[in-house]
Amino acid sequence: MKQDIPVYDICTLSEFKQDDILISRFAPYLQRHQNLQMAHKHTFYHLVFFTQGDGSHTIDFEQFDVKPYQIYFMVPGQVHSWAFKGDVDGYVINFSVPFFNSFLLKPDYLEQFSFFNGSTANAVIDLPQQVHKEILALFEQLVTEGEAPQRLGLDMVRALLLQVFIKVGRLGFEQQGVNINPYNYTLLRNFQTLIEKYYRTLRLPKDYAAMLYITPNHLNALCKDALNLSAGEVIRNRITLEAKRLLINLQLGISEIAAQLNFEDNSNFTKFFKKQTGLTPEVFRKEALKHTQHENIKLR
Repeated sequence: MKQDIPVYDICTLSEFKQDDILISRFAPYLQRHQNLQMAHKHTFYHLVFFTQGDGSHTIDFEQFDVKPYQIYFMVPGQVHSWAFKGDVDGYVINFSVPFFNSFLLKPDYLEQFSFFNGSTANAVIDLPQQVHKEILALFEQLVTEGEAPQRLGLDMVRALLLQVFIKVGRLGFEQQGVNINPYNYTLLRNFQTLIEKYYRTLRLPKDYAAMLYITPNHLNALCKDALNLSAGEVIRNRITLEAKRLLINLQLGISEIAAQLNFEDNSNFTKFFKKQTGLTPEVFRKEALKHTQHENIKLR
C-alpha cells in the first residue's frame, strides 16, 4: 500500500491553539499526539525545549540524542520523528509563518538566527548550565501567557519568544567560534535564501554569485570560511535534502521526483543521488521505509 508522509498545521493540533500560536508543556502535548512520534512535516515553525527525557529525535534524516536542557528549532517543511525512552517533558511552541509579520518591521528578521536556516547542524543546541534558569523562566512565562491570555497577550508572547531567540542565538555565535563580519554574514544568508528559492533550477555557484554581485571565488571563499564547505557543496546538499524528503513520499515515483528536481532523466538523478549519498534512490527509499516500520512497531 502506498503511504504519504503526513503534513500538520497548527489547526490540526487544536487543543492548545490560539490564533497562530500553540504553547504547551511537552508531556501532555505528546500524550495527545502520539502520532507525531512518526515521521511527519509541519507547515509552521516548531521548537521544543527538553527538561527531562531520553531517546532520540531525527530531523531531516539526521539523528540526535534527547537530553535535558536541549532545545531544537525547525522551519516549515522539515521532516522529523521521535523515539523516546521513558518519561519526557519540557515545552513545545509552534507558530505560523506570519505570526511575527504584524509585530516586526523586518519580514526576514528570523532569518538572521542560524537555527532558523533549515540546517540540522544549527537546529539542535545543548544549553550551557549558566543559562538553564533564565531560559526555563522564559518558557514558564510563555506557558502562563498561553494558559491565561491577558490584554496584549499575543504581543507578550512575541516579546518573550524574541528573548529566547536572541539569548540562544548569542550562544550559537559563542559556541561556533566563527568570526564572520556582518557584511559576509549577510552575503551568506542571502546566498542560502537564494538557494532555497532557486535550487531546483540553478546548480552552479556562478549563477548565485552573479545575483549577489560578487565573484564565484569570493562566494566559494565565504562558504569555506563560514561553513567549511564549497559553494557547490552547499547547493548540492540542498538538492539532496529535498530529494530525500520527496523519496519518503511513496506516492511519487522516482521519475516524478527527478522531474520535480529538474533533472533531465531518471538516470541523471540516480547518478547524482548515489554520488551524494552512496545509495541509489530506490535503496534509500527502502531503508527509510524499513526504519519507519521499525519505529511504528516500537510505538505499538
